[in-house]
Amino acid sequence: MTEEQTTEEQATEEQTTGTLTGGPLRGVRVVELAGQGPGPFAAMLLADMGADVVSVDRSPGAQAEPASALLARGRRTVTVDLKDPAGVAAVLALTDAADVFIEGYRPGVAERLGVGPEVCLARNPRLVYGRVTGWGQEGPYARAAGHDINYIALAGALDPIGREGQAPVPPLNLVGDFGGGGMLLGFGVMCALFETRASGLGQVVDAAMVDGAALMMMMTHEMRASGTWDGPRGTNTLDTGAPFYNVYETADGRHIAVGAIENNFYRILLELIGIDPVDAATQWDKSGWRPMKARLADVFRTRTRDEWCALLEHTDACFAPVLSMDEAPSHPHIAHRGTFTDRGGAVRPAPAPRFSRTPASTPPGPVATSVGEVLATWGVAPTTSQA
Repeated sequence: MTEEQTTEEQATEEQTTGTLTGGPLRGVRVVELAGQGPGPFAAMLLADMGADVVSVDRSPGAQAEPASALLARGRRTVTVDLKDPAGVAAVLALTDAADVFIEGYRPGVAERLGVGPEVCLARNPRLVYGRVTGWGQEGPYARAAGHDINYIALAGALDPIGREGQAPVPPLNLVGDFGGGGMLLGFGVMCALFETRASGLGQVVDAAMVDGAALMMMMTHEMRASGTWDGPRGTNTLDTGAPFYNVYETADGRHIAVGAIENNFYRILLELIGIDPVDAATQWDKSGWRPMKARLADVFRTRTRDEWCALLEHTDACFAPVLSMDEAPSHPHIAHRGTFTDRGGAVRPAPAPRFSRTPASTPPGPVATSVGEVLATWGVAPTTSQA
């Protein structure tokens, strides 16, 4: 079957079923200045949803990302020397034809390279220029170095995480880099794109991980304001202070997670593991939390993790086994949903969320190309230096 036949069949199916292949962002053009962490993650999210993302590696002589570089999936990669005026011209030519530009450098770096927002928006007034940093584009810390752990610490998001009497525990780099950075940038870009379709004008999106980490703490701030989060680290409902929202070790040295917040679910859990149920007043009496945690810890150490799964899975006990990264993809529920994919022997999370009419395609690995080839596919005639 030729590529033309495949395309024709897809078009016929789309006309018949109303389903568009390739994701809801098909047709959106994105230029990404390659970096680390949140910027590539935001670009990956857009590529997963069907956007045509071109990643620009500014390192002279650099090789395209290997297939194992999972954050680089779903996009084409070009290598351009941004210290060369011809390289800057090539990137600006891409930006002229793009809908979105993404960069994750320190404040002022893109401007010094000649691809800052003033230059790009003057050439392409409809461009959405997305930038992600740790501290933001402005403020006393703006030009200081940092990483996820520093941003979430300053935002007040690190201090509450951990067990009672112990130091705060960094939650990997999920809260700053990815949740408060990459996802926030992706959301901001899509908001700006939506507005551009009405106004015809682009704008700059300033996504700061310190802002995003603070925003992700909204529910905790609400609980503090209502008086339901009133203790130090490790003594509150969601920070392992409560016996009904905790992680427990099993007989085989593995762990299970319990999240039976509502009394009806907590009663089911207690009945199934052989403990007399308690009413809501007793459940929420903090004076009984420490002894109940000790009692539950003793009970859960009497069976293996799989034995607890056999008893508690598929019930309303709000239970789940704590799976390793190796175990998670093969769990029956995860496998049924196709939450992970395996491409070229590398297991990685599948695109999310899911769409009923415009489902995302399985993204390929990064593909090396040239600026000229990209411009040609975008309907722009490249200059000799760009080919």
